[in-house]
Amino acid sequence: MGEQLSPDEKYHLITRNLQEVLGEEKLKSVLQERELKVYWGTATTGKPHVAYFVPMSKIADFLKAGCEVTILFADLHAYLDNMKAPWELLELRTKYYEQVIKAMLESIGVPLDKLKFIRGTDYQLSREYTLDVYRLSSMVTQHDAKKAGAEVVKQVEHPLLSGLLYPGLQALDEEYLKVDAQFGGVDQRKIFTLAEKYLPSLGYAKRIHLMNPMVPGLTGTKMSSSEEESKIDLLDRREDVKKKLKKAFCEPGNIQNNGVLSFVKHVLFSLHSEFAIKRDEKWGGDKVYTTYEDVEKDFAAELIHPGDLKASVEESLNKLLDPIRKKFESPELKKLTGSAYPDTSKNKGPAKGNPKNPEEEEIVPSRLDIRVGKVLSVEKHPDADSLYVEKIDVGEAQPRTVVSGLVAFVPAEELEGRLVVLLCNLKPQKMRGVESQAMLLCASLGQGNRQVEPLDPPEGSAPGERVFVEGYEAGRPDEELKPKKKVFEKLQVDMKVSEDCVAQWKGSRLATKLGQITCKTLKGGSIG
Repeated sequence: MGEQLSPDEKYHLITRNLQEVLGEEKLKSVLQERELKVYWGTATTGKPHVAYFVPMSKIADFLKAGCEVTILFADLHAYLDNMKAPWELLELRTKYYEQVIKAMLESIGVPLDKLKFIRGTDYQLSREYTLDVYRLSSMVTQHDAKKAGAEVVKQVEHPLLSGLLYPGLQALDEEYLKVDAQFGGVDQRKIFTLAEKYLPSLGYAKRIHLMNPMVPGLTGTKMSSSEEESKIDLLDRREDVKKKLKKAFCEPGNIQNNGVLSFVKHVLFSLHSEFAIKRDEKWGGDKVYTTYEDVEKDFAAELIHPGDLKASVEESLNKLLDPIRKKFESPELKKLTGSAYPDTSKNKGPAKGNPKNPEEEEIVPSRLDIRVGKVLSVEKHPDADSLYVEKIDVGEAQPRTVVSGLVAFVPAEELEGRLVVLLCNLKPQKMRGVESQAMLLCASLGQGNRQVEPLDPPEGSAPGERVFVEGYEAGRPDEELKPKKKVFEKLQVDMKVSEDCVAQWKGSRLATKLGQITCKTLKGGSIG
């Protein structure tokens, strides 16, 4: 649709209902030449609620205007913001956000194939980005960093360094996502101005900033994930929606800080060209409005009763929520929701000083401490001709001793200096009198005429770099895998080499930040 609109029409769609635009002339200039590239980011912290329909509706506008839109799931930001998302839950919450945001977009008719989705940790851990963080931190003052995050980052008496890093990282995202504009709430204005001030100092262009107003919650204040009474959850049952709307602040004739009216303006009228008030005939019967201004005018004049407004919004809202609820009825998404947002009220917390990993009883690949290693030396085992004793650098102060059965498959001179893949959190065990402190992971094929090859990390990898299964990057490895639990053995069953020689677990690749783990020739082999 964007191609059929004039630059002025695109500008109107992009900016309608926004509270402020920084860089209006640049926006008009870009639209004269090409389509606008814009991104919206969300930190994967508390559960998204119905106020998220406001940016979703605006994203629909951007797409109608022909914009190239990127949605960033800012997982690293979620952790930096005073650990609103604990490290061990980060991966699960990011998965939840991906599923629920996509379900929201589908419920309002936004085609997902027109959007680009990306996680912060897909690029924020790269060498180039990290160096830019250091460059930026050498320029931004503590005062400016604290001021920029004042309305976004959780404010505490003794702020953590992580919260001061947050605004700078958000500024750098504009460059690394290669966009013309960033879209967000007006509460992020100070972060946007920090980006405008400091990005040119790094040699990067100043971006356009598009700001939505902050939508009041049901209590008349900002709708917040952490304040249960101020929000309607996307998975709330119909009876819960009714109950919360009934309590919502909606004083007769008062159009200020009215969350119910704001939802009509920023969501329902953005998505549809009309809004119907349903009421009994004795009170005038149903009335269809084609502009929000007329709704507001009639409500201010007390021609619309708060009860009728709430009932009409309830009906429209449930139409939006029904497909999301249906999607999350699946066992997989129910499990994901419970894992990402565990009900802490049902369980006593762990003893102080003895935190438990929430994934501890779940058999997931993030529990494995798999790393890149570099073989420093190889010798024959003193008591077993079929075994090698290798010294392998895994990024620690001392190399680890590893005993492997590769004598029959790889000459010692080919192993020395080679990069390999190691499982580092197995309990050390003695093999013919020599303690092995890790397992060298290999692909193997066949029984009688068995073939074995060590797995290969991507070129340029360094000893100690973490190897993860894609989709499980953010989990925390166990300190030591308990032999009786057989965690590795249960996961190993689903570790295979694909037909293009890529190491996988249940079809998801094993990888480092530089790329995938492979083997040379053993297609379809098992891994162990």
